Amino acid sequence: QVQLVESGGGLVQAGGSLRLSCAASGSIVSLNAMGWYRQAPGKQRELVALLTRGGITNYAESVKGRFTISRDNAKNTVYLQMNSLKPADTAVYYCYAHLIPYDYWGQGTQVTVSS
Repeated sequence: QVQLVESGGGLVQAGGSLRLSCAASGSIVSLNAMGWYRQAPGKQRELVALLTRGGITNYAESVKGRFTISRDNAKNTVYLQMNSLKPADTAVYYCYAHLIPYDYWGQGTQVTVSS
């Protein structure tokens, strides 16, 4: 069982930055992948960024060059640095972890970008 707790969401003006954190209940070294998804009102949940155990990253086209995913194994924490935020980035952001064959989700943190 993996528990994920997000923090760092909030309200920011367009062009601003936020850093999301996701703390896992145990070691993240053994996890196959960790990442971030988001869901805007009336839309499906979509992948934002993914980081595999081997260090491979995958980003949604809409955030490439603006968002960066990283991890601190010593703190069992994954981060999402979000720069140059746009109103279209407004959503609930969910931390995600995969440990074969299970998927785990955090409770979500709201990010609101005002124009």
